[in-house]
Amino acid sequence: MPFSAMTNTLSNPVQLIYAGGTFGSYGRPLAPLSAEVFLPTLQKLLTDRDNANHLPQISWLDNALIKDSSQFTPNDFVHFYQLLLAAYAQGDRRFVLITGTDTLSYLGAFLAEAFAGSDICIVVTGSMRPLLDSEVIHSYDIDDHSDAWDNLSDSLKLAAAGESGVKIAFGGESWPAQTVQKIHSHDLMAFTGHSRAAYPANSYIKNLPDTRRQHWLDDQQAMIDYIESRAEQARIHALYCLPNDTEVMTSQLQALLSQPPCGIILLGFGAGNVPYSQALAEALELAYKNGHMVICASQSPFGGVSDSYAAGSWQYEYHVIAGGRLTIPAIYARLLWLLLRYDNPTRRRQRWLNNVNQAGTTIKKR
Repeated sequence: MPFSAMTNTLSNPVQLIYAGGTFGSYGRPLAPLSAEVFLPTLQKLLTDRDNANHLPQISWLDNALIKDSSQFTPNDFVHFYQLLLAAYAQGDRRFVLITGTDTLSYLGAFLAEAFAGSDICIVVTGSMRPLLDSEVIHSYDIDDHSDAWDNLSDSLKLAAAGESGVKIAFGGESWPAQTVQKIHSHDLMAFTGHSRAAYPANSYIKNLPDTRRQHWLDDQQAMIDYIESRAEQARIHALYCLPNDTEVMTSQLQALLSQPPCGIILLGFGAGNVPYSQALAEALELAYKNGHMVICASQSPFGGVSDSYAAGSWQYEYHVIAGGRLTIPAIYARLLWLLLRYDNPTRRRQRWLNNVNQAGTTIKKR
């Protein structure tokens, strides 16, 4: 949706959350400013520029977790889920979350999974260059060469429109969070995504009746302690196919078999091709019997996986689940949410397959 076409349809302020990252970095060498310094500075800049930019009214949502996003763990993802859930339960519905770009797509996709079925509006953004000009040492001034101000302005306007769902806004565009991936480590156009999103993007309700919203909240809040405790043990592994003897991947997979049920992303070549061996097939069978969920993804940034090639289709006979067109961050996010939310491997697997069916991306067994 073009930002120029959006209007502020709700009267309550947009809740702004600052979680660190490049956006709030300053100095030589660059380091994140503390919330005590950065937030008053940002508030002043927003106030000074408000009339010219027609930005929506904002309010700050207190957040104690501010660190480099490359250090985020499942515990941190749950922290932001709890923070947003508590505010949503108090009647707030529109949020902008500023975070670092390293795991921005992972966090956005996780929040999309966690808030599926609600009418919350969350926009996640960040920047490739700091908002403040480090060459100016006597005051905090906006760096006119930075992408931070435009990304924030666009995100605030997008949140003000109030469309339900979790989106990522970056570089003048916005996409459903589950479709987004980082494609450049330095360029301002660092992210891309698409709008052909299925679950969880299609699960959000435009206007959720109060009774249904309360039922949704009651269900989520009943699971908070359980989800928080499971975050300590949640593990997701990635096995990357390389032109090695299959014994290498087999030994990597076998090393995980004795661990508690976890998520495993199998990064295949092309459309999900994985080199076959009887030993690897047997290891996949054992992984399934031990409660692990193995999802096949593609190393290619676009297109996803299919069963068109015999070199890839064999694995689905051994309980590997096709990741469809989901990005690696989206696969990670879905696996993490299932590990946190559901108490046994059968329920997790059923839920994944139900979600993929909604997306129309299942691969049928031969």
